[in-house]
Amino acid sequence: MLVNGERIDPAPVSSALLAAGVVLVAINLRPAAASVGPVLSRIQADEHLSSTWAGALTTLPVLCFGLLAPLAPALARRFGLHRTIAGALCLLLIGIAARLVPGVGFLFVGTALAGAAIATGNVLVPVLVRLHFHDRTGPAMALYGTALIGFAALAAGATVPLANALGGGWRSGLGVWAVPAAAAALAWAPALTGSGSRGVGDHAGRSGARREYSARSLLRSPLAWQVTLFFALQSGGFYATLAWLPTIFESHGAGAGHAGLLLSLTMIVGLVTAPVVPWLSMRFRDQRGLVVGGCALTLAGLLGVLLVPMSASYLWAVLLGLGQNSMFPLALMMIVMRGGNVAATEGLSTLAQSVGYVLGALGPLLVGALHAFTHSWTPPLVLLLVLVAPQIATGLAAGRDRRLAPGP
Repeated sequence: MLVNGERIDPAPVSSALLAAGVVLVAINLRPAAASVGPVLSRIQADEHLSSTWAGALTTLPVLCFGLLAPLAPALARRFGLHRTIAGALCLLLIGIAARLVPGVGFLFVGTALAGAAIATGNVLVPVLVRLHFHDRTGPAMALYGTALIGFAALAAGATVPLANALGGGWRSGLGVWAVPAAAAALAWAPALTGSGSRGVGDHAGRSGARREYSARSLLRSPLAWQVTLFFALQSGGFYATLAWLPTIFESHGAGAGHAGLLLSLTMIVGLVTAPVVPWLSMRFRDQRGLVVGGCALTLAGLLGVLLVPMSASYLWAVLLGLGQNSMFPLALMMIVMRGGNVAATEGLSTLAQSVGYVLGALGPLLVGALHAFTHSWTPPLVLLLVLVAPQIATGLAAGRDRRLAPGP
């Protein structure tokens, strides 16, 4: 099959099965991280972790998302796109299981393994979508985003009740997310023994010039860096919220279950933005209006949490969730739309998610460190408010109708 003059030979699998495969990957790309925040105060108490070390724990998976993202395309070229995704799901299962072993060392090691697995999925799923759904990018990314955000919401809201119901403390709450990971690994297992798909590099073209474009040329592209910085800033705010919002509400008198419910609510409203934002992105060639709208909602939610957190806590959670969960699918759509073709999308996905997640990992770490230093949640919340300004600026630049390479 030719896509924009590029010869690509995706595996002969039906679109329905591929869509189901995308969903199975998506539902496992956030619970390992989203389940930590609701039980973070229990982890701190049981393992005697300071706010700084707790921030490091929540930062670790995001840091892995960035540092290990460049390995994903290389693994896909070596083993094939489908095999690499299948292997990542197996690694995710091992990482979640490792956190069940007593000892803070296993907690950090398991979190790092899970982060490495998720990093691979983060980078390769947009490539998978571009390869197999190049004429239905919007619907495919909407399906991916909805599944991803839906299970992030489920993990945020259900971890504490599940931990209470199962017994065994917070470890059982984290370990229960091995069930969907095991289901996905089993479903993708045939890719490990079959021929798999051709490597991403083969799809993008066999010449060294094509691979050079995907790496060196992107580093000199202002558009690539605008997309990357926008991705970084939205990631930093999102993961800081994911890690610390329950603890912030608990400090104002909310119970652990109530605080986890509020975090879950910020994710649940993302089920609205996940399908709508990709559809709007494809409908309008310029996405700057979506950037302004999403950032305005984020500002309103953060201001409410800062000034009167418990007066209208559900409203602040909804506003914050609508804002932050509209920026994530928008950032993913920018990667796919600004790339233009498979090779450029692969390179931009790698750059945006490697550099973007490394910078975004500073969000939860800085929030934890600021709280440890000031013993107040006001400075961290002010920091998150201030960071919305450069997010708007980079989003306005990245939202213009441009392409790194011609697309289909």
